[in-house]
Amino acid sequence: MKKHVFLGFLLTWAALTGSAMAATATPAPAERTASVPLAPDAPSEYTVQQGDTLWGIAGKFLSQPWYWPEIWYLNTEIKNPHLIYPGDIIRLVYDAAGKPRLILERGNPDNVVHLSPQVRATNLGSAIPAIPYDIVAAFMSKPSVISKEEARHLPYITALNEDHVVGGVTDKIYVRDLPAQPLGTRFNIVHLGRALKDPDSGDFLGYEGIYTGNARLDRTAAGTDDHKDFARLTIMESGRETMAGDRLWIPPTDIALDFVPHAPRKPVSGQIIAVMDGINIIGQYEAVAINRGSADGLEPGHILEIFAHGYTTKDRGHGGITRSQEFTGLLTPTVALPAEISGTFMVFKTYPHMSFGLVLALHGPSHVGDKVKSP
Repeated sequence: MKKHVFLGFLLTWAALTGSAMAATATPAPAERTASVPLAPDAPSEYTVQQGDTLWGIAGKFLSQPWYWPEIWYLNTEIKNPHLIYPGDIIRLVYDAAGKPRLILERGNPDNVVHLSPQVRATNLGSAIPAIPYDIVAAFMSKPSVISKEEARHLPYITALNEDHVVGGVTDKIYVRDLPAQPLGTRFNIVHLGRALKDPDSGDFLGYEGIYTGNARLDRTAAGTDDHKDFARLTIMESGRETMAGDRLWIPPTDIALDFVPHAPRKPVSGQIIAVMDGINIIGQYEAVAINRGSADGLEPGHILEIFAHGYTTKDRGHGGITRSQEFTGLLTPTVALPAEISGTFMVFKTYPHMSFGLVLALHGPSHVGDKVKSP
């Protein structure tokens, strides 16, 4: 089991109480001029539960959870702010200037292994993730968006057995550029659908990915002297027809979500270009793609706000809809209402000019084409 070793003395009640007393010189309510927006019903403390996410916990204390890093008071014994475990206690306190601080008290001794008076090892595997792991894993294992970098390097189907045009369950496929993997390894098959372009620049960014099924590796590319370039697989599951040119994808076994939600360091403005499963209407916890990436300063953990398109309507002037205007609609000017904030989006994977992220909150309808901006 993976373990993370911290150097230093064990966290003690004396050290924690000392930190808390220094931070909890509670000012009068009028003096609490918080620099970050606390949630109206922010608790004084919260015990971390199994299934929690860092984003969810931040939302319990803050009305805008991406301010979490600004008030997180990291105990000197706790080197990594990502390592929060079920049973830990997070307390909301105030410093002498009235600014809020969050401090952490280790609450579950089962997560800590005492190796000596100077060394402590903490289990990484049970730490809470920043955002829901299962949704991200589903998106990454059966990708509905393939970046141009991925499309260029993924193994591809050259032909199907017996010169078939399309394939289904039990059909053999011959694949090039397949990396070395043990026999029996399963690969997801993805068809490259509609090309995705940056709506601002027109640059090509990638493809919509359409899951067609999965296949089992029967023979590696080095299996025979006559066919060193081709690996052979058998289609084991079929959701739709598989064709030559489709790509093979190994579902990731380890997706890093050990980041803290935070705002970008510089202004970022972009647009939603695709949603998981190729739909146009966006729901909460949908994985989406935007037309901005690492070249624009984005990194995993960055928070962006979603702005829904403003509706268009007829501006009929002061009179509104009257009997005299009933038959003059063609002459009535059309105006666009301003865009409104409709949700919150967190980046979890970046490419140079495209990023994937998760819609964490929605306040109204949102669609492909909506704008995203740094808060």
